[in-house]
Amino acid sequence: MTVKAAEASGPALTYSKMRGMVAILIAFMKQRRMGLNDFIQKIATNSYACKHPEVQSILKISQPQEPELMNANPSPPPSPSQQINLGPSSNPHAKPSDFHFLKVIGKGSFGKVLLARHKAEEQFYAVKVLQKKAILKKKEEKHIMSERNVLLKNVKHPFLVGLHFSFQTADKLYFVLDYINGGELFYHLQRERCFLEPRARFYAAEIASALGYLHSLNIVYRDLKPENILLDSQGHIVLTDFGLCKENIEHNGTTSTFCGTPEYLAPEVLHKQPYDRTVDWWCLGAVLYEMLYGLPPFYSRNTAEMYDNILNKPLQLKPNITNSARHLLEGLLQKDRTKRLGAKEDFSGPSDLRHFDPEFTDEPVPNSIGQSPDSILITASVKEAAEAFLGFSYAPPVDSFL
Repeated sequence: MTVKAAEASGPALTYSKMRGMVAILIAFMKQRRMGLNDFIQKIATNSYACKHPEVQSILKISQPQEPELMNANPSPPPSPSQQINLGPSSNPHAKPSDFHFLKVIGKGSFGKVLLARHKAEEQFYAVKVLQKKAILKKKEEKHIMSERNVLLKNVKHPFLVGLHFSFQTADKLYFVLDYINGGELFYHLQRERCFLEPRARFYAAEIASALGYLHSLNIVYRDLKPENILLDSQGHIVLTDFGLCKENIEHNGTTSTFCGTPEYLAPEVLHKQPYDRTVDWWCLGAVLYEMLYGLPPFYSRNTAEMYDNILNKPLQLKPNITNSARHLLEGLLQKDRTKRLGAKEDFSGPSDLRHFDPEFTDEPVPNSIGQSPDSILITASVKEAAEAFLGFSYAPPVDSFL
């Protein structure tokens, strides 16, 4: 039996062909949780099905995922139960197929960092791709969301990596970050063993600026180490990986979570005592020491011995550094956090006026800076001045804030 479409709107459908179409649609219902791409591959092999208008529309809007991305099958959009709330950094329209994934440039516990080029913008990004299953297995959701929150706050600092947007699929999280192409400080230290003091001083100053900025936002970094310090194309440092950051730590606030990297742990963390933002200054001291000497202070291949050194062994400095470097290391690597450099006054902030001449800073601020007393009396000159500077006032366009 042959069933003809009315008004010859399409090719004739035989009973067997209709059964084939029904079987394909049933297969779709059964396999939708396995991924839309698998289904498309199946129906694409059926030459008759491909001619059907509805199938054509599916094929038209469906684009293949990048096969290089962690050798994983592409996944459908996440269902509401699989969604992780990424907040205002989320781009609901972004998807993996928006990018050409070019090279793996980093690896971590939960995924990889890939160099990617956005197809439409032709812009290069570092895309951090994390496996949800691995995160959930280790119960690290809070750390991932903390990283997202910190990334949102630091986009305006030159020494902290910037987040452009984030998105997710059913099984992965994607952070679209600045591409910093100078490599890890760790890589350069391995290759050169140690740095001359002027170079180490330059890096330490920029790291201190980045840490001070985080502290001004009540964020403790907690994982400063050469692997998390990148160099950009001009040689400046850029901190990355904010998964261990602790938010909402006020100036005198403390936290107690045992975390960090063994070589750089502060004594108070090893003692499992409450600690504050001065752990970051200890870590800076450890990184500066490593830049100058080639190994972290108190280092030992035996972790237990290294921990004992951190807690009990006096700091030993070789005489091949300047007195300034020596005093800085002694201040930062002070075992008593209450006496550590940075305990009383953190890194310079906007209220630090020490580098301005007291001749200016001691001068009283006028009661009113909107209008001077002299101009009130001379209304004619005020009018003349207003006409002379027509068009001086400026405000940026509204869309520049978006």
